[in-house]
Amino acid sequence: MIYEFSNFGTIQDYYTKSGENLSFYEHMHNSFELFLVLEGKSKVTINDNLYVLEKGEGVLIFPNQRHSFSSEVSKHRYWIFSQELIKAFSSQHLYKVPKSNKFAPSSSVVEMLFNTSADDSLLKKKGTLYSILAEFDQNAEYVEKDRLNLHFLDKALEFVEKNYMDDCSLSSASSKLGYSYSYISRYFQKSFGISYNSFVNQFRISKACYLLKNTDMSVLECSLDCGYTSVYSFMRNFKAICGVTPSEYREKKLVIPLF
Repeated sequence: MIYEFSNFGTIQDYYTKSGENLSFYEHMHNSFELFLVLEGKSKVTINDNLYVLEKGEGVLIFPNQRHSFSSEVSKHRYWIFSQELIKAFSSQHLYKVPKSNKFAPSSSVVEMLFNTSADDSLLKKKGTLYSILAEFDQNAEYVEKDRLNLHFLDKALEFVEKNYMDDCSLSSASSKLGYSYSYISRYFQKSFGISYNSFVNQFRISKACYLLKNTDMSVLECSLDCGYTSVYSFMRNFKAICGVTPSEYREKKLVIPLF
């Protein structure tokens, strides 16, 4: 599982893209994501639930839900948008998750989605998103999140984001967050399927992907900026997670972890 570093979080954030035959490993991010199958069939796993989607079907993925994709012959389109962009909806569902993320949006709303781009006005993007969310919400059933764990998740993610460049160790997290080693360790293993240290490492590599793609920083500079004291350790971890070296990632203009 990898935490997807991106710019999402401000009110303007809205991204959409089409593609084919999507297979993508488990990841999560702090934005909503709408995934729609246009042709063929796709499998989407959200947390521990598997959804098989056919033409016209989709899923609405809520912030910080683990998800992955698998398909052989399919066409799709997805939309990723900030919680801030649809504040009324995200605030209302802050402590809720749907029992099922799957739904089939109407043709009229799908047409609106396809006619709304990232360059359109904020008002148009909001109108389109609220229309699709209203359709999803109309038939959705929700379950309450554990508010105590949700509060810890917010604090833990904030800690990693603020400290990944420096001391982001488990001992430091325990001291700053006021939770025991064992609680933090158990929580990350249960929630993300990986250890706290693995989560931090993957977060750092996600940040490195962003820097390699969007800046002219050298590999050494990227490694230091992402909290690695050894460039060799950085390169080893980068290839283990992304399957290529940092230089290959930059030269081939690969898109990891965004798909």
